[in-house]
Amino acid sequence: MTLLDKDGVRLTVDDEIATVTLAGPAKRNAQSPAMWRALAEAGSLVPGDVRIVVLRGEGKSFSAGLDRQAFTPEGFDGEPSFLDMARGPDSELDATIAEYQEAFTWWRRNDVVSIAAVQGHAIGAGFQLALACDLRVCADDAQFAMRETSLGLVPDLTGTHPLVALVGYARALEICATGRFVHADEAERIGLANLVVPAADLDGAVADLAGALVAAPRDAVIETKALLMGAASRTYEEQRAAERAAQARRLRDLAGLGE
Repeated sequence: MTLLDKDGVRLTVDDEIATVTLAGPAKRNAQSPAMWRALAEAGSLVPGDVRIVVLRGEGKSFSAGLDRQAFTPEGFDGEPSFLDMARGPDSELDATIAEYQEAFTWWRRNDVVSIAAVQGHAIGAGFQLALACDLRVCADDAQFAMRETSLGLVPDLTGTHPLVALVGYARALEICATGRFVHADEAERIGLANLVVPAADLDGAVADLAGALVAAPRDAVIETKALLMGAASRTYEEQRAAERAAQARRLRDLAGLGE
């Protein structure tokens, strides 16, 4: 069932699994403000009974990043150019960037597990979109690069937090400041990729992972995800307490005593 198909974004749902497809292969799924709004809309349209959201890109690349048209004086039709945005008040610029970030924030909500299926290039905004997901399964031709710094910018689409969490501060700084490519084998070695498979096997590997994830009871997965996502911000004792509270909820639910 197709719930959304516009501005280079397609959302389909099959039982407990939703698939968000970047559908602009002619431009290597280059991103634009319109695409970001569509991605945010897709998040709001995912049905409540969906447990897994797969993010994929059509064609040879996952996403080549921001469409360079954004940096031209004309920008995109019907959109303020980035140059015009820079000339506006700080409050408006901050609000605009916050709106763009909404496309990248919903993938880690507790009620779903999101999987990025990455092939070919995942550059800049494409890299950050892959980082927005909980898990990344990569084809052996995947190449990540954070090119914002080389353009005189910073990664601002929520990618810095998960990147540091995955690979550590020093490696994250080196990857971002140099803008170099991280190939699939290195991505797996340093923790960016959960799994690397031959390109022909990418869809099958994602389907297998999704199937394994839906095998466990939903509420147990939700509670476990919340525990793990909050672990870094809690002390050891706080995490112990959070584990106890979560387990108490699970035990009461299994005993038929839940609210």
